[in-house]
Amino acid sequence: DKASMFPLIQRCCFHTPFKLQKSTGPRLLLYGKNKTTWSSLCLRLQRDVCPLSRSPSLNLASVYTTKLQAFHTSLPFFKKKTPKESETKHVSILQQSMKSLKDSPKPALYLSLAGLIPFVSAPLTMAIQGTYYPELAFAQITCGAVTVSFLGGMRWGYALPEDSPAKPDWLNLANSTVPPLLAWQALLYKDITHGAIMLLIALGIALHYDVSLLPDYPRWFKVLRVVGTVVMVLSLLATAALKTISEEQLSNSRNKWQN
Repeated sequence: DKASMFPLIQRCCFHTPFKLQKSTGPRLLLYGKNKTTWSSLCLRLQRDVCPLSRSPSLNLASVYTTKLQAFHTSLPFFKKKTPKESETKHVSILQQSMKSLKDSPKPALYLSLAGLIPFVSAPLTMAIQGTYYPELAFAQITCGAVTVSFLGGMRWGYALPEDSPAKPDWLNLANSTVPPLLAWQALLYKDITHGAIMLLIALGIALHYDVSLLPDYPRWFKVLRVVGTVVMVLSLLATAALKTISEEQLSNSRNKWQN
């Protein structure tokens, strides 16, 4: 075993002359590369090193060199996660999230999905017709502002009951007013793209409040909030992309008409 290995090597090395230190190093390296077991290495040292006579001219540096050559000959081995393990972990998280979403109360699930219809229908209608409608885009921004205000005020309803784990302090009540203020700011922009960016910031802050700062919310509500936020963000980005494409097409047509 390893406990008896160190005294054996120390005793054998101090009984070994200087000439043998240079000859046994490569041997030990060779045995280390071939992954020799501890037992075979002990037998090798007993047969080749220990019977030799004691040399008074032994250099201490050569002894440490031999020890380092003996104990540091094998390459380190690091265990890596296989792709199957990571894929299995992601699949299990997705399955748990879908199960939590199915366990949510039916009114909350259906009303939340119905609230996403105005967000999805606006860019979908414009993409099908191939035309950008500023009025429809502004209606989407207005719906987003109302939704963000609702999400901000929801924290007041969570913190006001006496048995609520969230206290009605400055942190909870003041933070709930931030998303409505950002939503109001989004309605003041003349450019729809700027309003969409402001809504994206407000939706991110509201999601951070509900998922990270309030851990007492049920899991199904957190999953529902994540899904709803992702759909709203993608819808706003799609509307902004359609606006940019429409402006580029209009600019190209004007340049061709002038030329």
